[in-house]
Order: sequence, then C-alpha cells, then structure tokens
Amino acid sequence: MKLSRLIILLCFSIFGLMSTMGDSHAADPVIFVPAADNGIQLPEELTLGPCSAVDFDSEGRMYLFHRGKQPILCFDRAGRFLRSWGDNLIGQAHGLRVDQHDHIWVTDIGNHMVYQFDSQGKILLAIGQPGKPGTGENQFDKPTDIAFGRHDEIYISDGYGNSRVMKFAANGKYLGQWGEPGKGPGQFNLPHSIILDRQGRILVGDRENNRVQAFNSEGKLLEIWTGFAPYGMEFDAQGNLFVADGRANKVLLLNSSGKVAQSWGRKGAGPGEFNLPHMLTADTADNLFIAEIGGKRLQKLLREK
Repeated sequence: MKLSRLIILLCFSIFGLMSTMGDSHAADPVIFVPAADNGIQLPEELTLGPCSAVDFDSEGRMYLFHRGKQPILCFDRAGRFLRSWGDNLIGQAHGLRVDQHDHIWVTDIGNHMVYQFDSQGKILLAIGQPGKPGTGENQFDKPTDIAFGRHDEIYISDGYGNSRVMKFAANGKYLGQWGEPGKGPGQFNLPHSIILDRQGRILVGDRENNRVQAFNSEGKLLEIWTGFAPYGMEFDAQGNLFVADGRANKVLLLNSSGKVAQSWGRKGAGPGEFNLPHMLTADTADNLFIAEIGGKRLQKLLREK
C-alpha cells in the first residue's frame, strides 16, 4: 500500500475513534475505510450533478437521485448501469427512498411533488399539485423526504416552504399532519429528513434547528436530540443510526440517547472527506453510501468487521 494511502486510512480511522472518547457507555467502535471508488459504472455520456439521495432495493439494485440529466439512475448489484428516468418530470431532485415492496419514492422540490415508481420507472402514484406549492391537504411546498410506517402509511417531511410532517395512506389518501414554524418543541425550521426506528417512532431531522425530534405515529412529541444538523438519516441492518451533517461535512453515528458516538470526515474532496453530504444509505454489508451536493459525487465507506 502506498504511504499516502496508508496515512489517509489511518487518519480516517482516528477521526472515528476519537469521537468515542469520554463516552463510558460506548460500544465497540465502528470502523469505516474510504473505498477506492463508489462501485458504479456511469454511462460515458452522463456526468453527475449534485447528488441528493441514494438507496437500495431488496435485490441489491441501487437508485441514485441527482440534479442533472437522467435524474433517477438505477444500477445492478455489481454496479452496472441498468436504466434511468425522470427527464421532463423531475424539477429538482431531493429525497429518495425504497419501500418494503421495492417501490421507489422521490421528493421533487422543484415541482412540489412526491412520486412513487416501480423498479422500471413507471409512475404508480403522484401526490401534490405540479408547480403549485401550497398548504392544502393535497399540496406541498418543497417536500424533502419520505418514511414508511409498519402498515404502509407514508410520512413526508414538508419541508422548505411548509414546516410540517404529513401522513398519507398507501394509496395517497391524506391522514393528517403536525408541525408549524418555530424553535419550540414540536415546531420545525426546515424538516429535512424523516425515518422510522424499530420502535415505530418517527424521527424528523429538524435541520435549521440543529436537532432531531422523535414523535409517535400521531405526532405526539417524545424526545429531542440536539447538537448537529441532520440533513440525512439512515439505519443500518444492526439498527445503528447514521446522520449526514451537511453543515459540518461529517457523517455521524448516534447512540440510543441521540448523542454523537462517532464521527467521520471533514470538508474536502479527498477520500473520506465531504462537500455537503446530503443523504445516505447502507447496503446489506453495512457499507455506507453518501450522496454529496457540493461534491457532485457518490462516496462509499467500507465497513470493517
């Protein structure tokens, strides 16, 4: 191994290990090594724009959402390009999640829409009014992310224009909402990411308030975790919660109390460095994939067992 590469790996591991110091209840540290590449093969004619979100389906196919031509990109388990879609539909890419049925959901902050697709790119459901932001039950104002309940209910963080969480049935029927602008408990200043934990709590990344707020399925506030900017959130298969902190240009690991247990990265363009990490996902081997807005790239961190 070249000396420069060895130094990078050692420094990156140290960044992760240092953050566990002082936590007497810390588990064995998680160790990541920056991969030599992200493992995907782009078509020659395609250049990535700002990358906003990434996720996998149950077959190991990757879906990458970026702000450029062919905004939704699909790759097979080996990283080979399969298909793309979204031109002349997506105004501006933001969130992307794959549900338990392998349906692909995206939030479009350009056209104020949420779409559900099958794995071939066919539209199955569209929620919102294209190009018409608003506060109604069938409107969004730059929706940011999607989460899925145990009974296929849909939770949408809405978002840049509206400071609320909206709840829908699997067929798109409006079920309710909560939240308003502000800094107080249960209020939001840009709800930017949303995910459910194993207890069924809805975790909302309240980005500009530098906190995560946890709610039950009806919007009752349960907990507040502070001290970081939660641009994106994802659980790995072990139940570890990782956060992309786009303001600090770091990836964070939170403990069960919502405290930062470990962190990786700093601002830069090198391996293991970040330029506005936006959203992230984990594969079945617990490797992390981070979509970068500023870096216009997808980065892979290899999990060492």
